[in-house]
Amino acid sequence: MKNTSFLFINIFIALLLTACEKTILGTDLNNDPETNFEVFWQDFDQHYALFGVKQIDWVNLYDQYRPQVTATTTDKELWSIMTQMIEHLNDGHTFLLDIPNQVYYESGDSLNKLAIEEFDLNLIYNKYVTEIEDLTGDKEFSYGSVKDKDIGYIYLGGMHSTDPSQIDRIVKDLNKYQAIVFDIRNNGGGSDAFSARIASAFSDGEHFVYTVQNRNGPGHNDFEAPRKYYTSVGEQVFLKPVILLTDRYTASAGEIFGLYMNPFEHVIKMGDNTAGDFSDGSIRRFLPNGWEYRYSIQKFLLPDGRSLEGIGNTPDIYSKNTKADIEAGNDKVLEDALKYLHTEFNIQ
Repeated sequence: MKNTSFLFINIFIALLLTACEKTILGTDLNNDPETNFEVFWQDFDQHYALFGVKQIDWVNLYDQYRPQVTATTTDKELWSIMTQMIEHLNDGHTFLLDIPNQVYYESGDSLNKLAIEEFDLNLIYNKYVTEIEDLTGDKEFSYGSVKDKDIGYIYLGGMHSTDPSQIDRIVKDLNKYQAIVFDIRNNGGGSDAFSARIASAFSDGEHFVYTVQNRNGPGHNDFEAPRKYYTSVGEQVFLKPVILLTDRYTASAGEIFGLYMNPFEHVIKMGDNTAGDFSDGSIRRFLPNGWEYRYSIQKFLLPDGRSLEGIGNTPDIYSKNTKADIEAGNDKVLEDALKYLHTEFNIQ
C-alpha cells in the first residue's frame, strides 16, 4: 500500500475540487465496512473501462478480497484491503482519498515517484541551457538554446499551463537551430486538445493516431463507437530533427502528446517508457464513509487495435537517469540526446 502525505497532494486536491463534478454514492446506505466495500467494487464493475485491455478478472478479485471484510473491519484494515485490490489495475487515473485522515493512494505510482527524483529542471537550466524564456512563471512551459550548441530546447511540464498557440512563436524563434530537444519528462498531463495543438507545430501531415471509446453499459465490453483522432499541421512547423525526452512520470495527456508525435519521421523518442495512463478519469465518487475515489472510463487504442494502458509509449532509444546522477549534477538523458544529434546528424 502506498500512502502519500496530505501536504504533498494538497495542490492536486484543490485542482480536483474545482475542476470536477461531485457524485456521492450510497447516501441512503449504511456506513459500515461491508457496504463500503460492496459499493466500491460494484461501481468499478459497472463503469471501469480497462478490465479487458489490462486482462483483469474483477470477479476473481472480489472473491479474493471480499472475504477479508467483515462487520468489525476497521477503517485502516478496509483501506488496506481496497487499495491492495485496485493495485492490480496499475492505473494512475485510479485513486482513493481519505481527506480527514490525510491519506491518499494512487494505483501503480511507485515508479512515477522514482522518476520525480531522477529529473531536475533547475539543473538543466543552470548547466545546459541558456537564453531562457519562461512563459508561465514557473518554467513549466519554457524554452531556450543548449549552451554552445546549435540546438534549441523546450520544456513542457503539463498540458494545461498556458495558451498552446504560443508554440507557433516558439517554433518560429527556434527554427534558426539545426535541431530541438523537446523535454516532457515529469509531465503529469492535462488537456488532450492542448497536446494535439502543440504537436501540430512538428507535423509533417495528417496521420491517424488513435481511437477513443467510453464505456457505456454494465457489461465489461460495453463501449460506444470509436472516435478517431488525427494529427494536423500548425501555422509554424519545425521539420528538422527533434528529440522527444520522456520518463516514467510522463503521463496522461503527456502520453497523448507522444502518440501525436509518433508518426513524424524526424522525431526521435528517447528516455524511459511513459506511465501508461491514457484514459480520462471519472467524475469524483464518494463512498458512504466519505472516502473519495476515481477510475478510468475510456480506452485508447492505436490504429492497429493495441492498447498501451499500463505499458506506456516506448522510446526509440532507452536512456534513464538515476537519483545519483542528478545529485552529482548530471542529466545523462539530455547528454545522450546531444550526443545522438552529434553522431547521427553531425549537429555541433
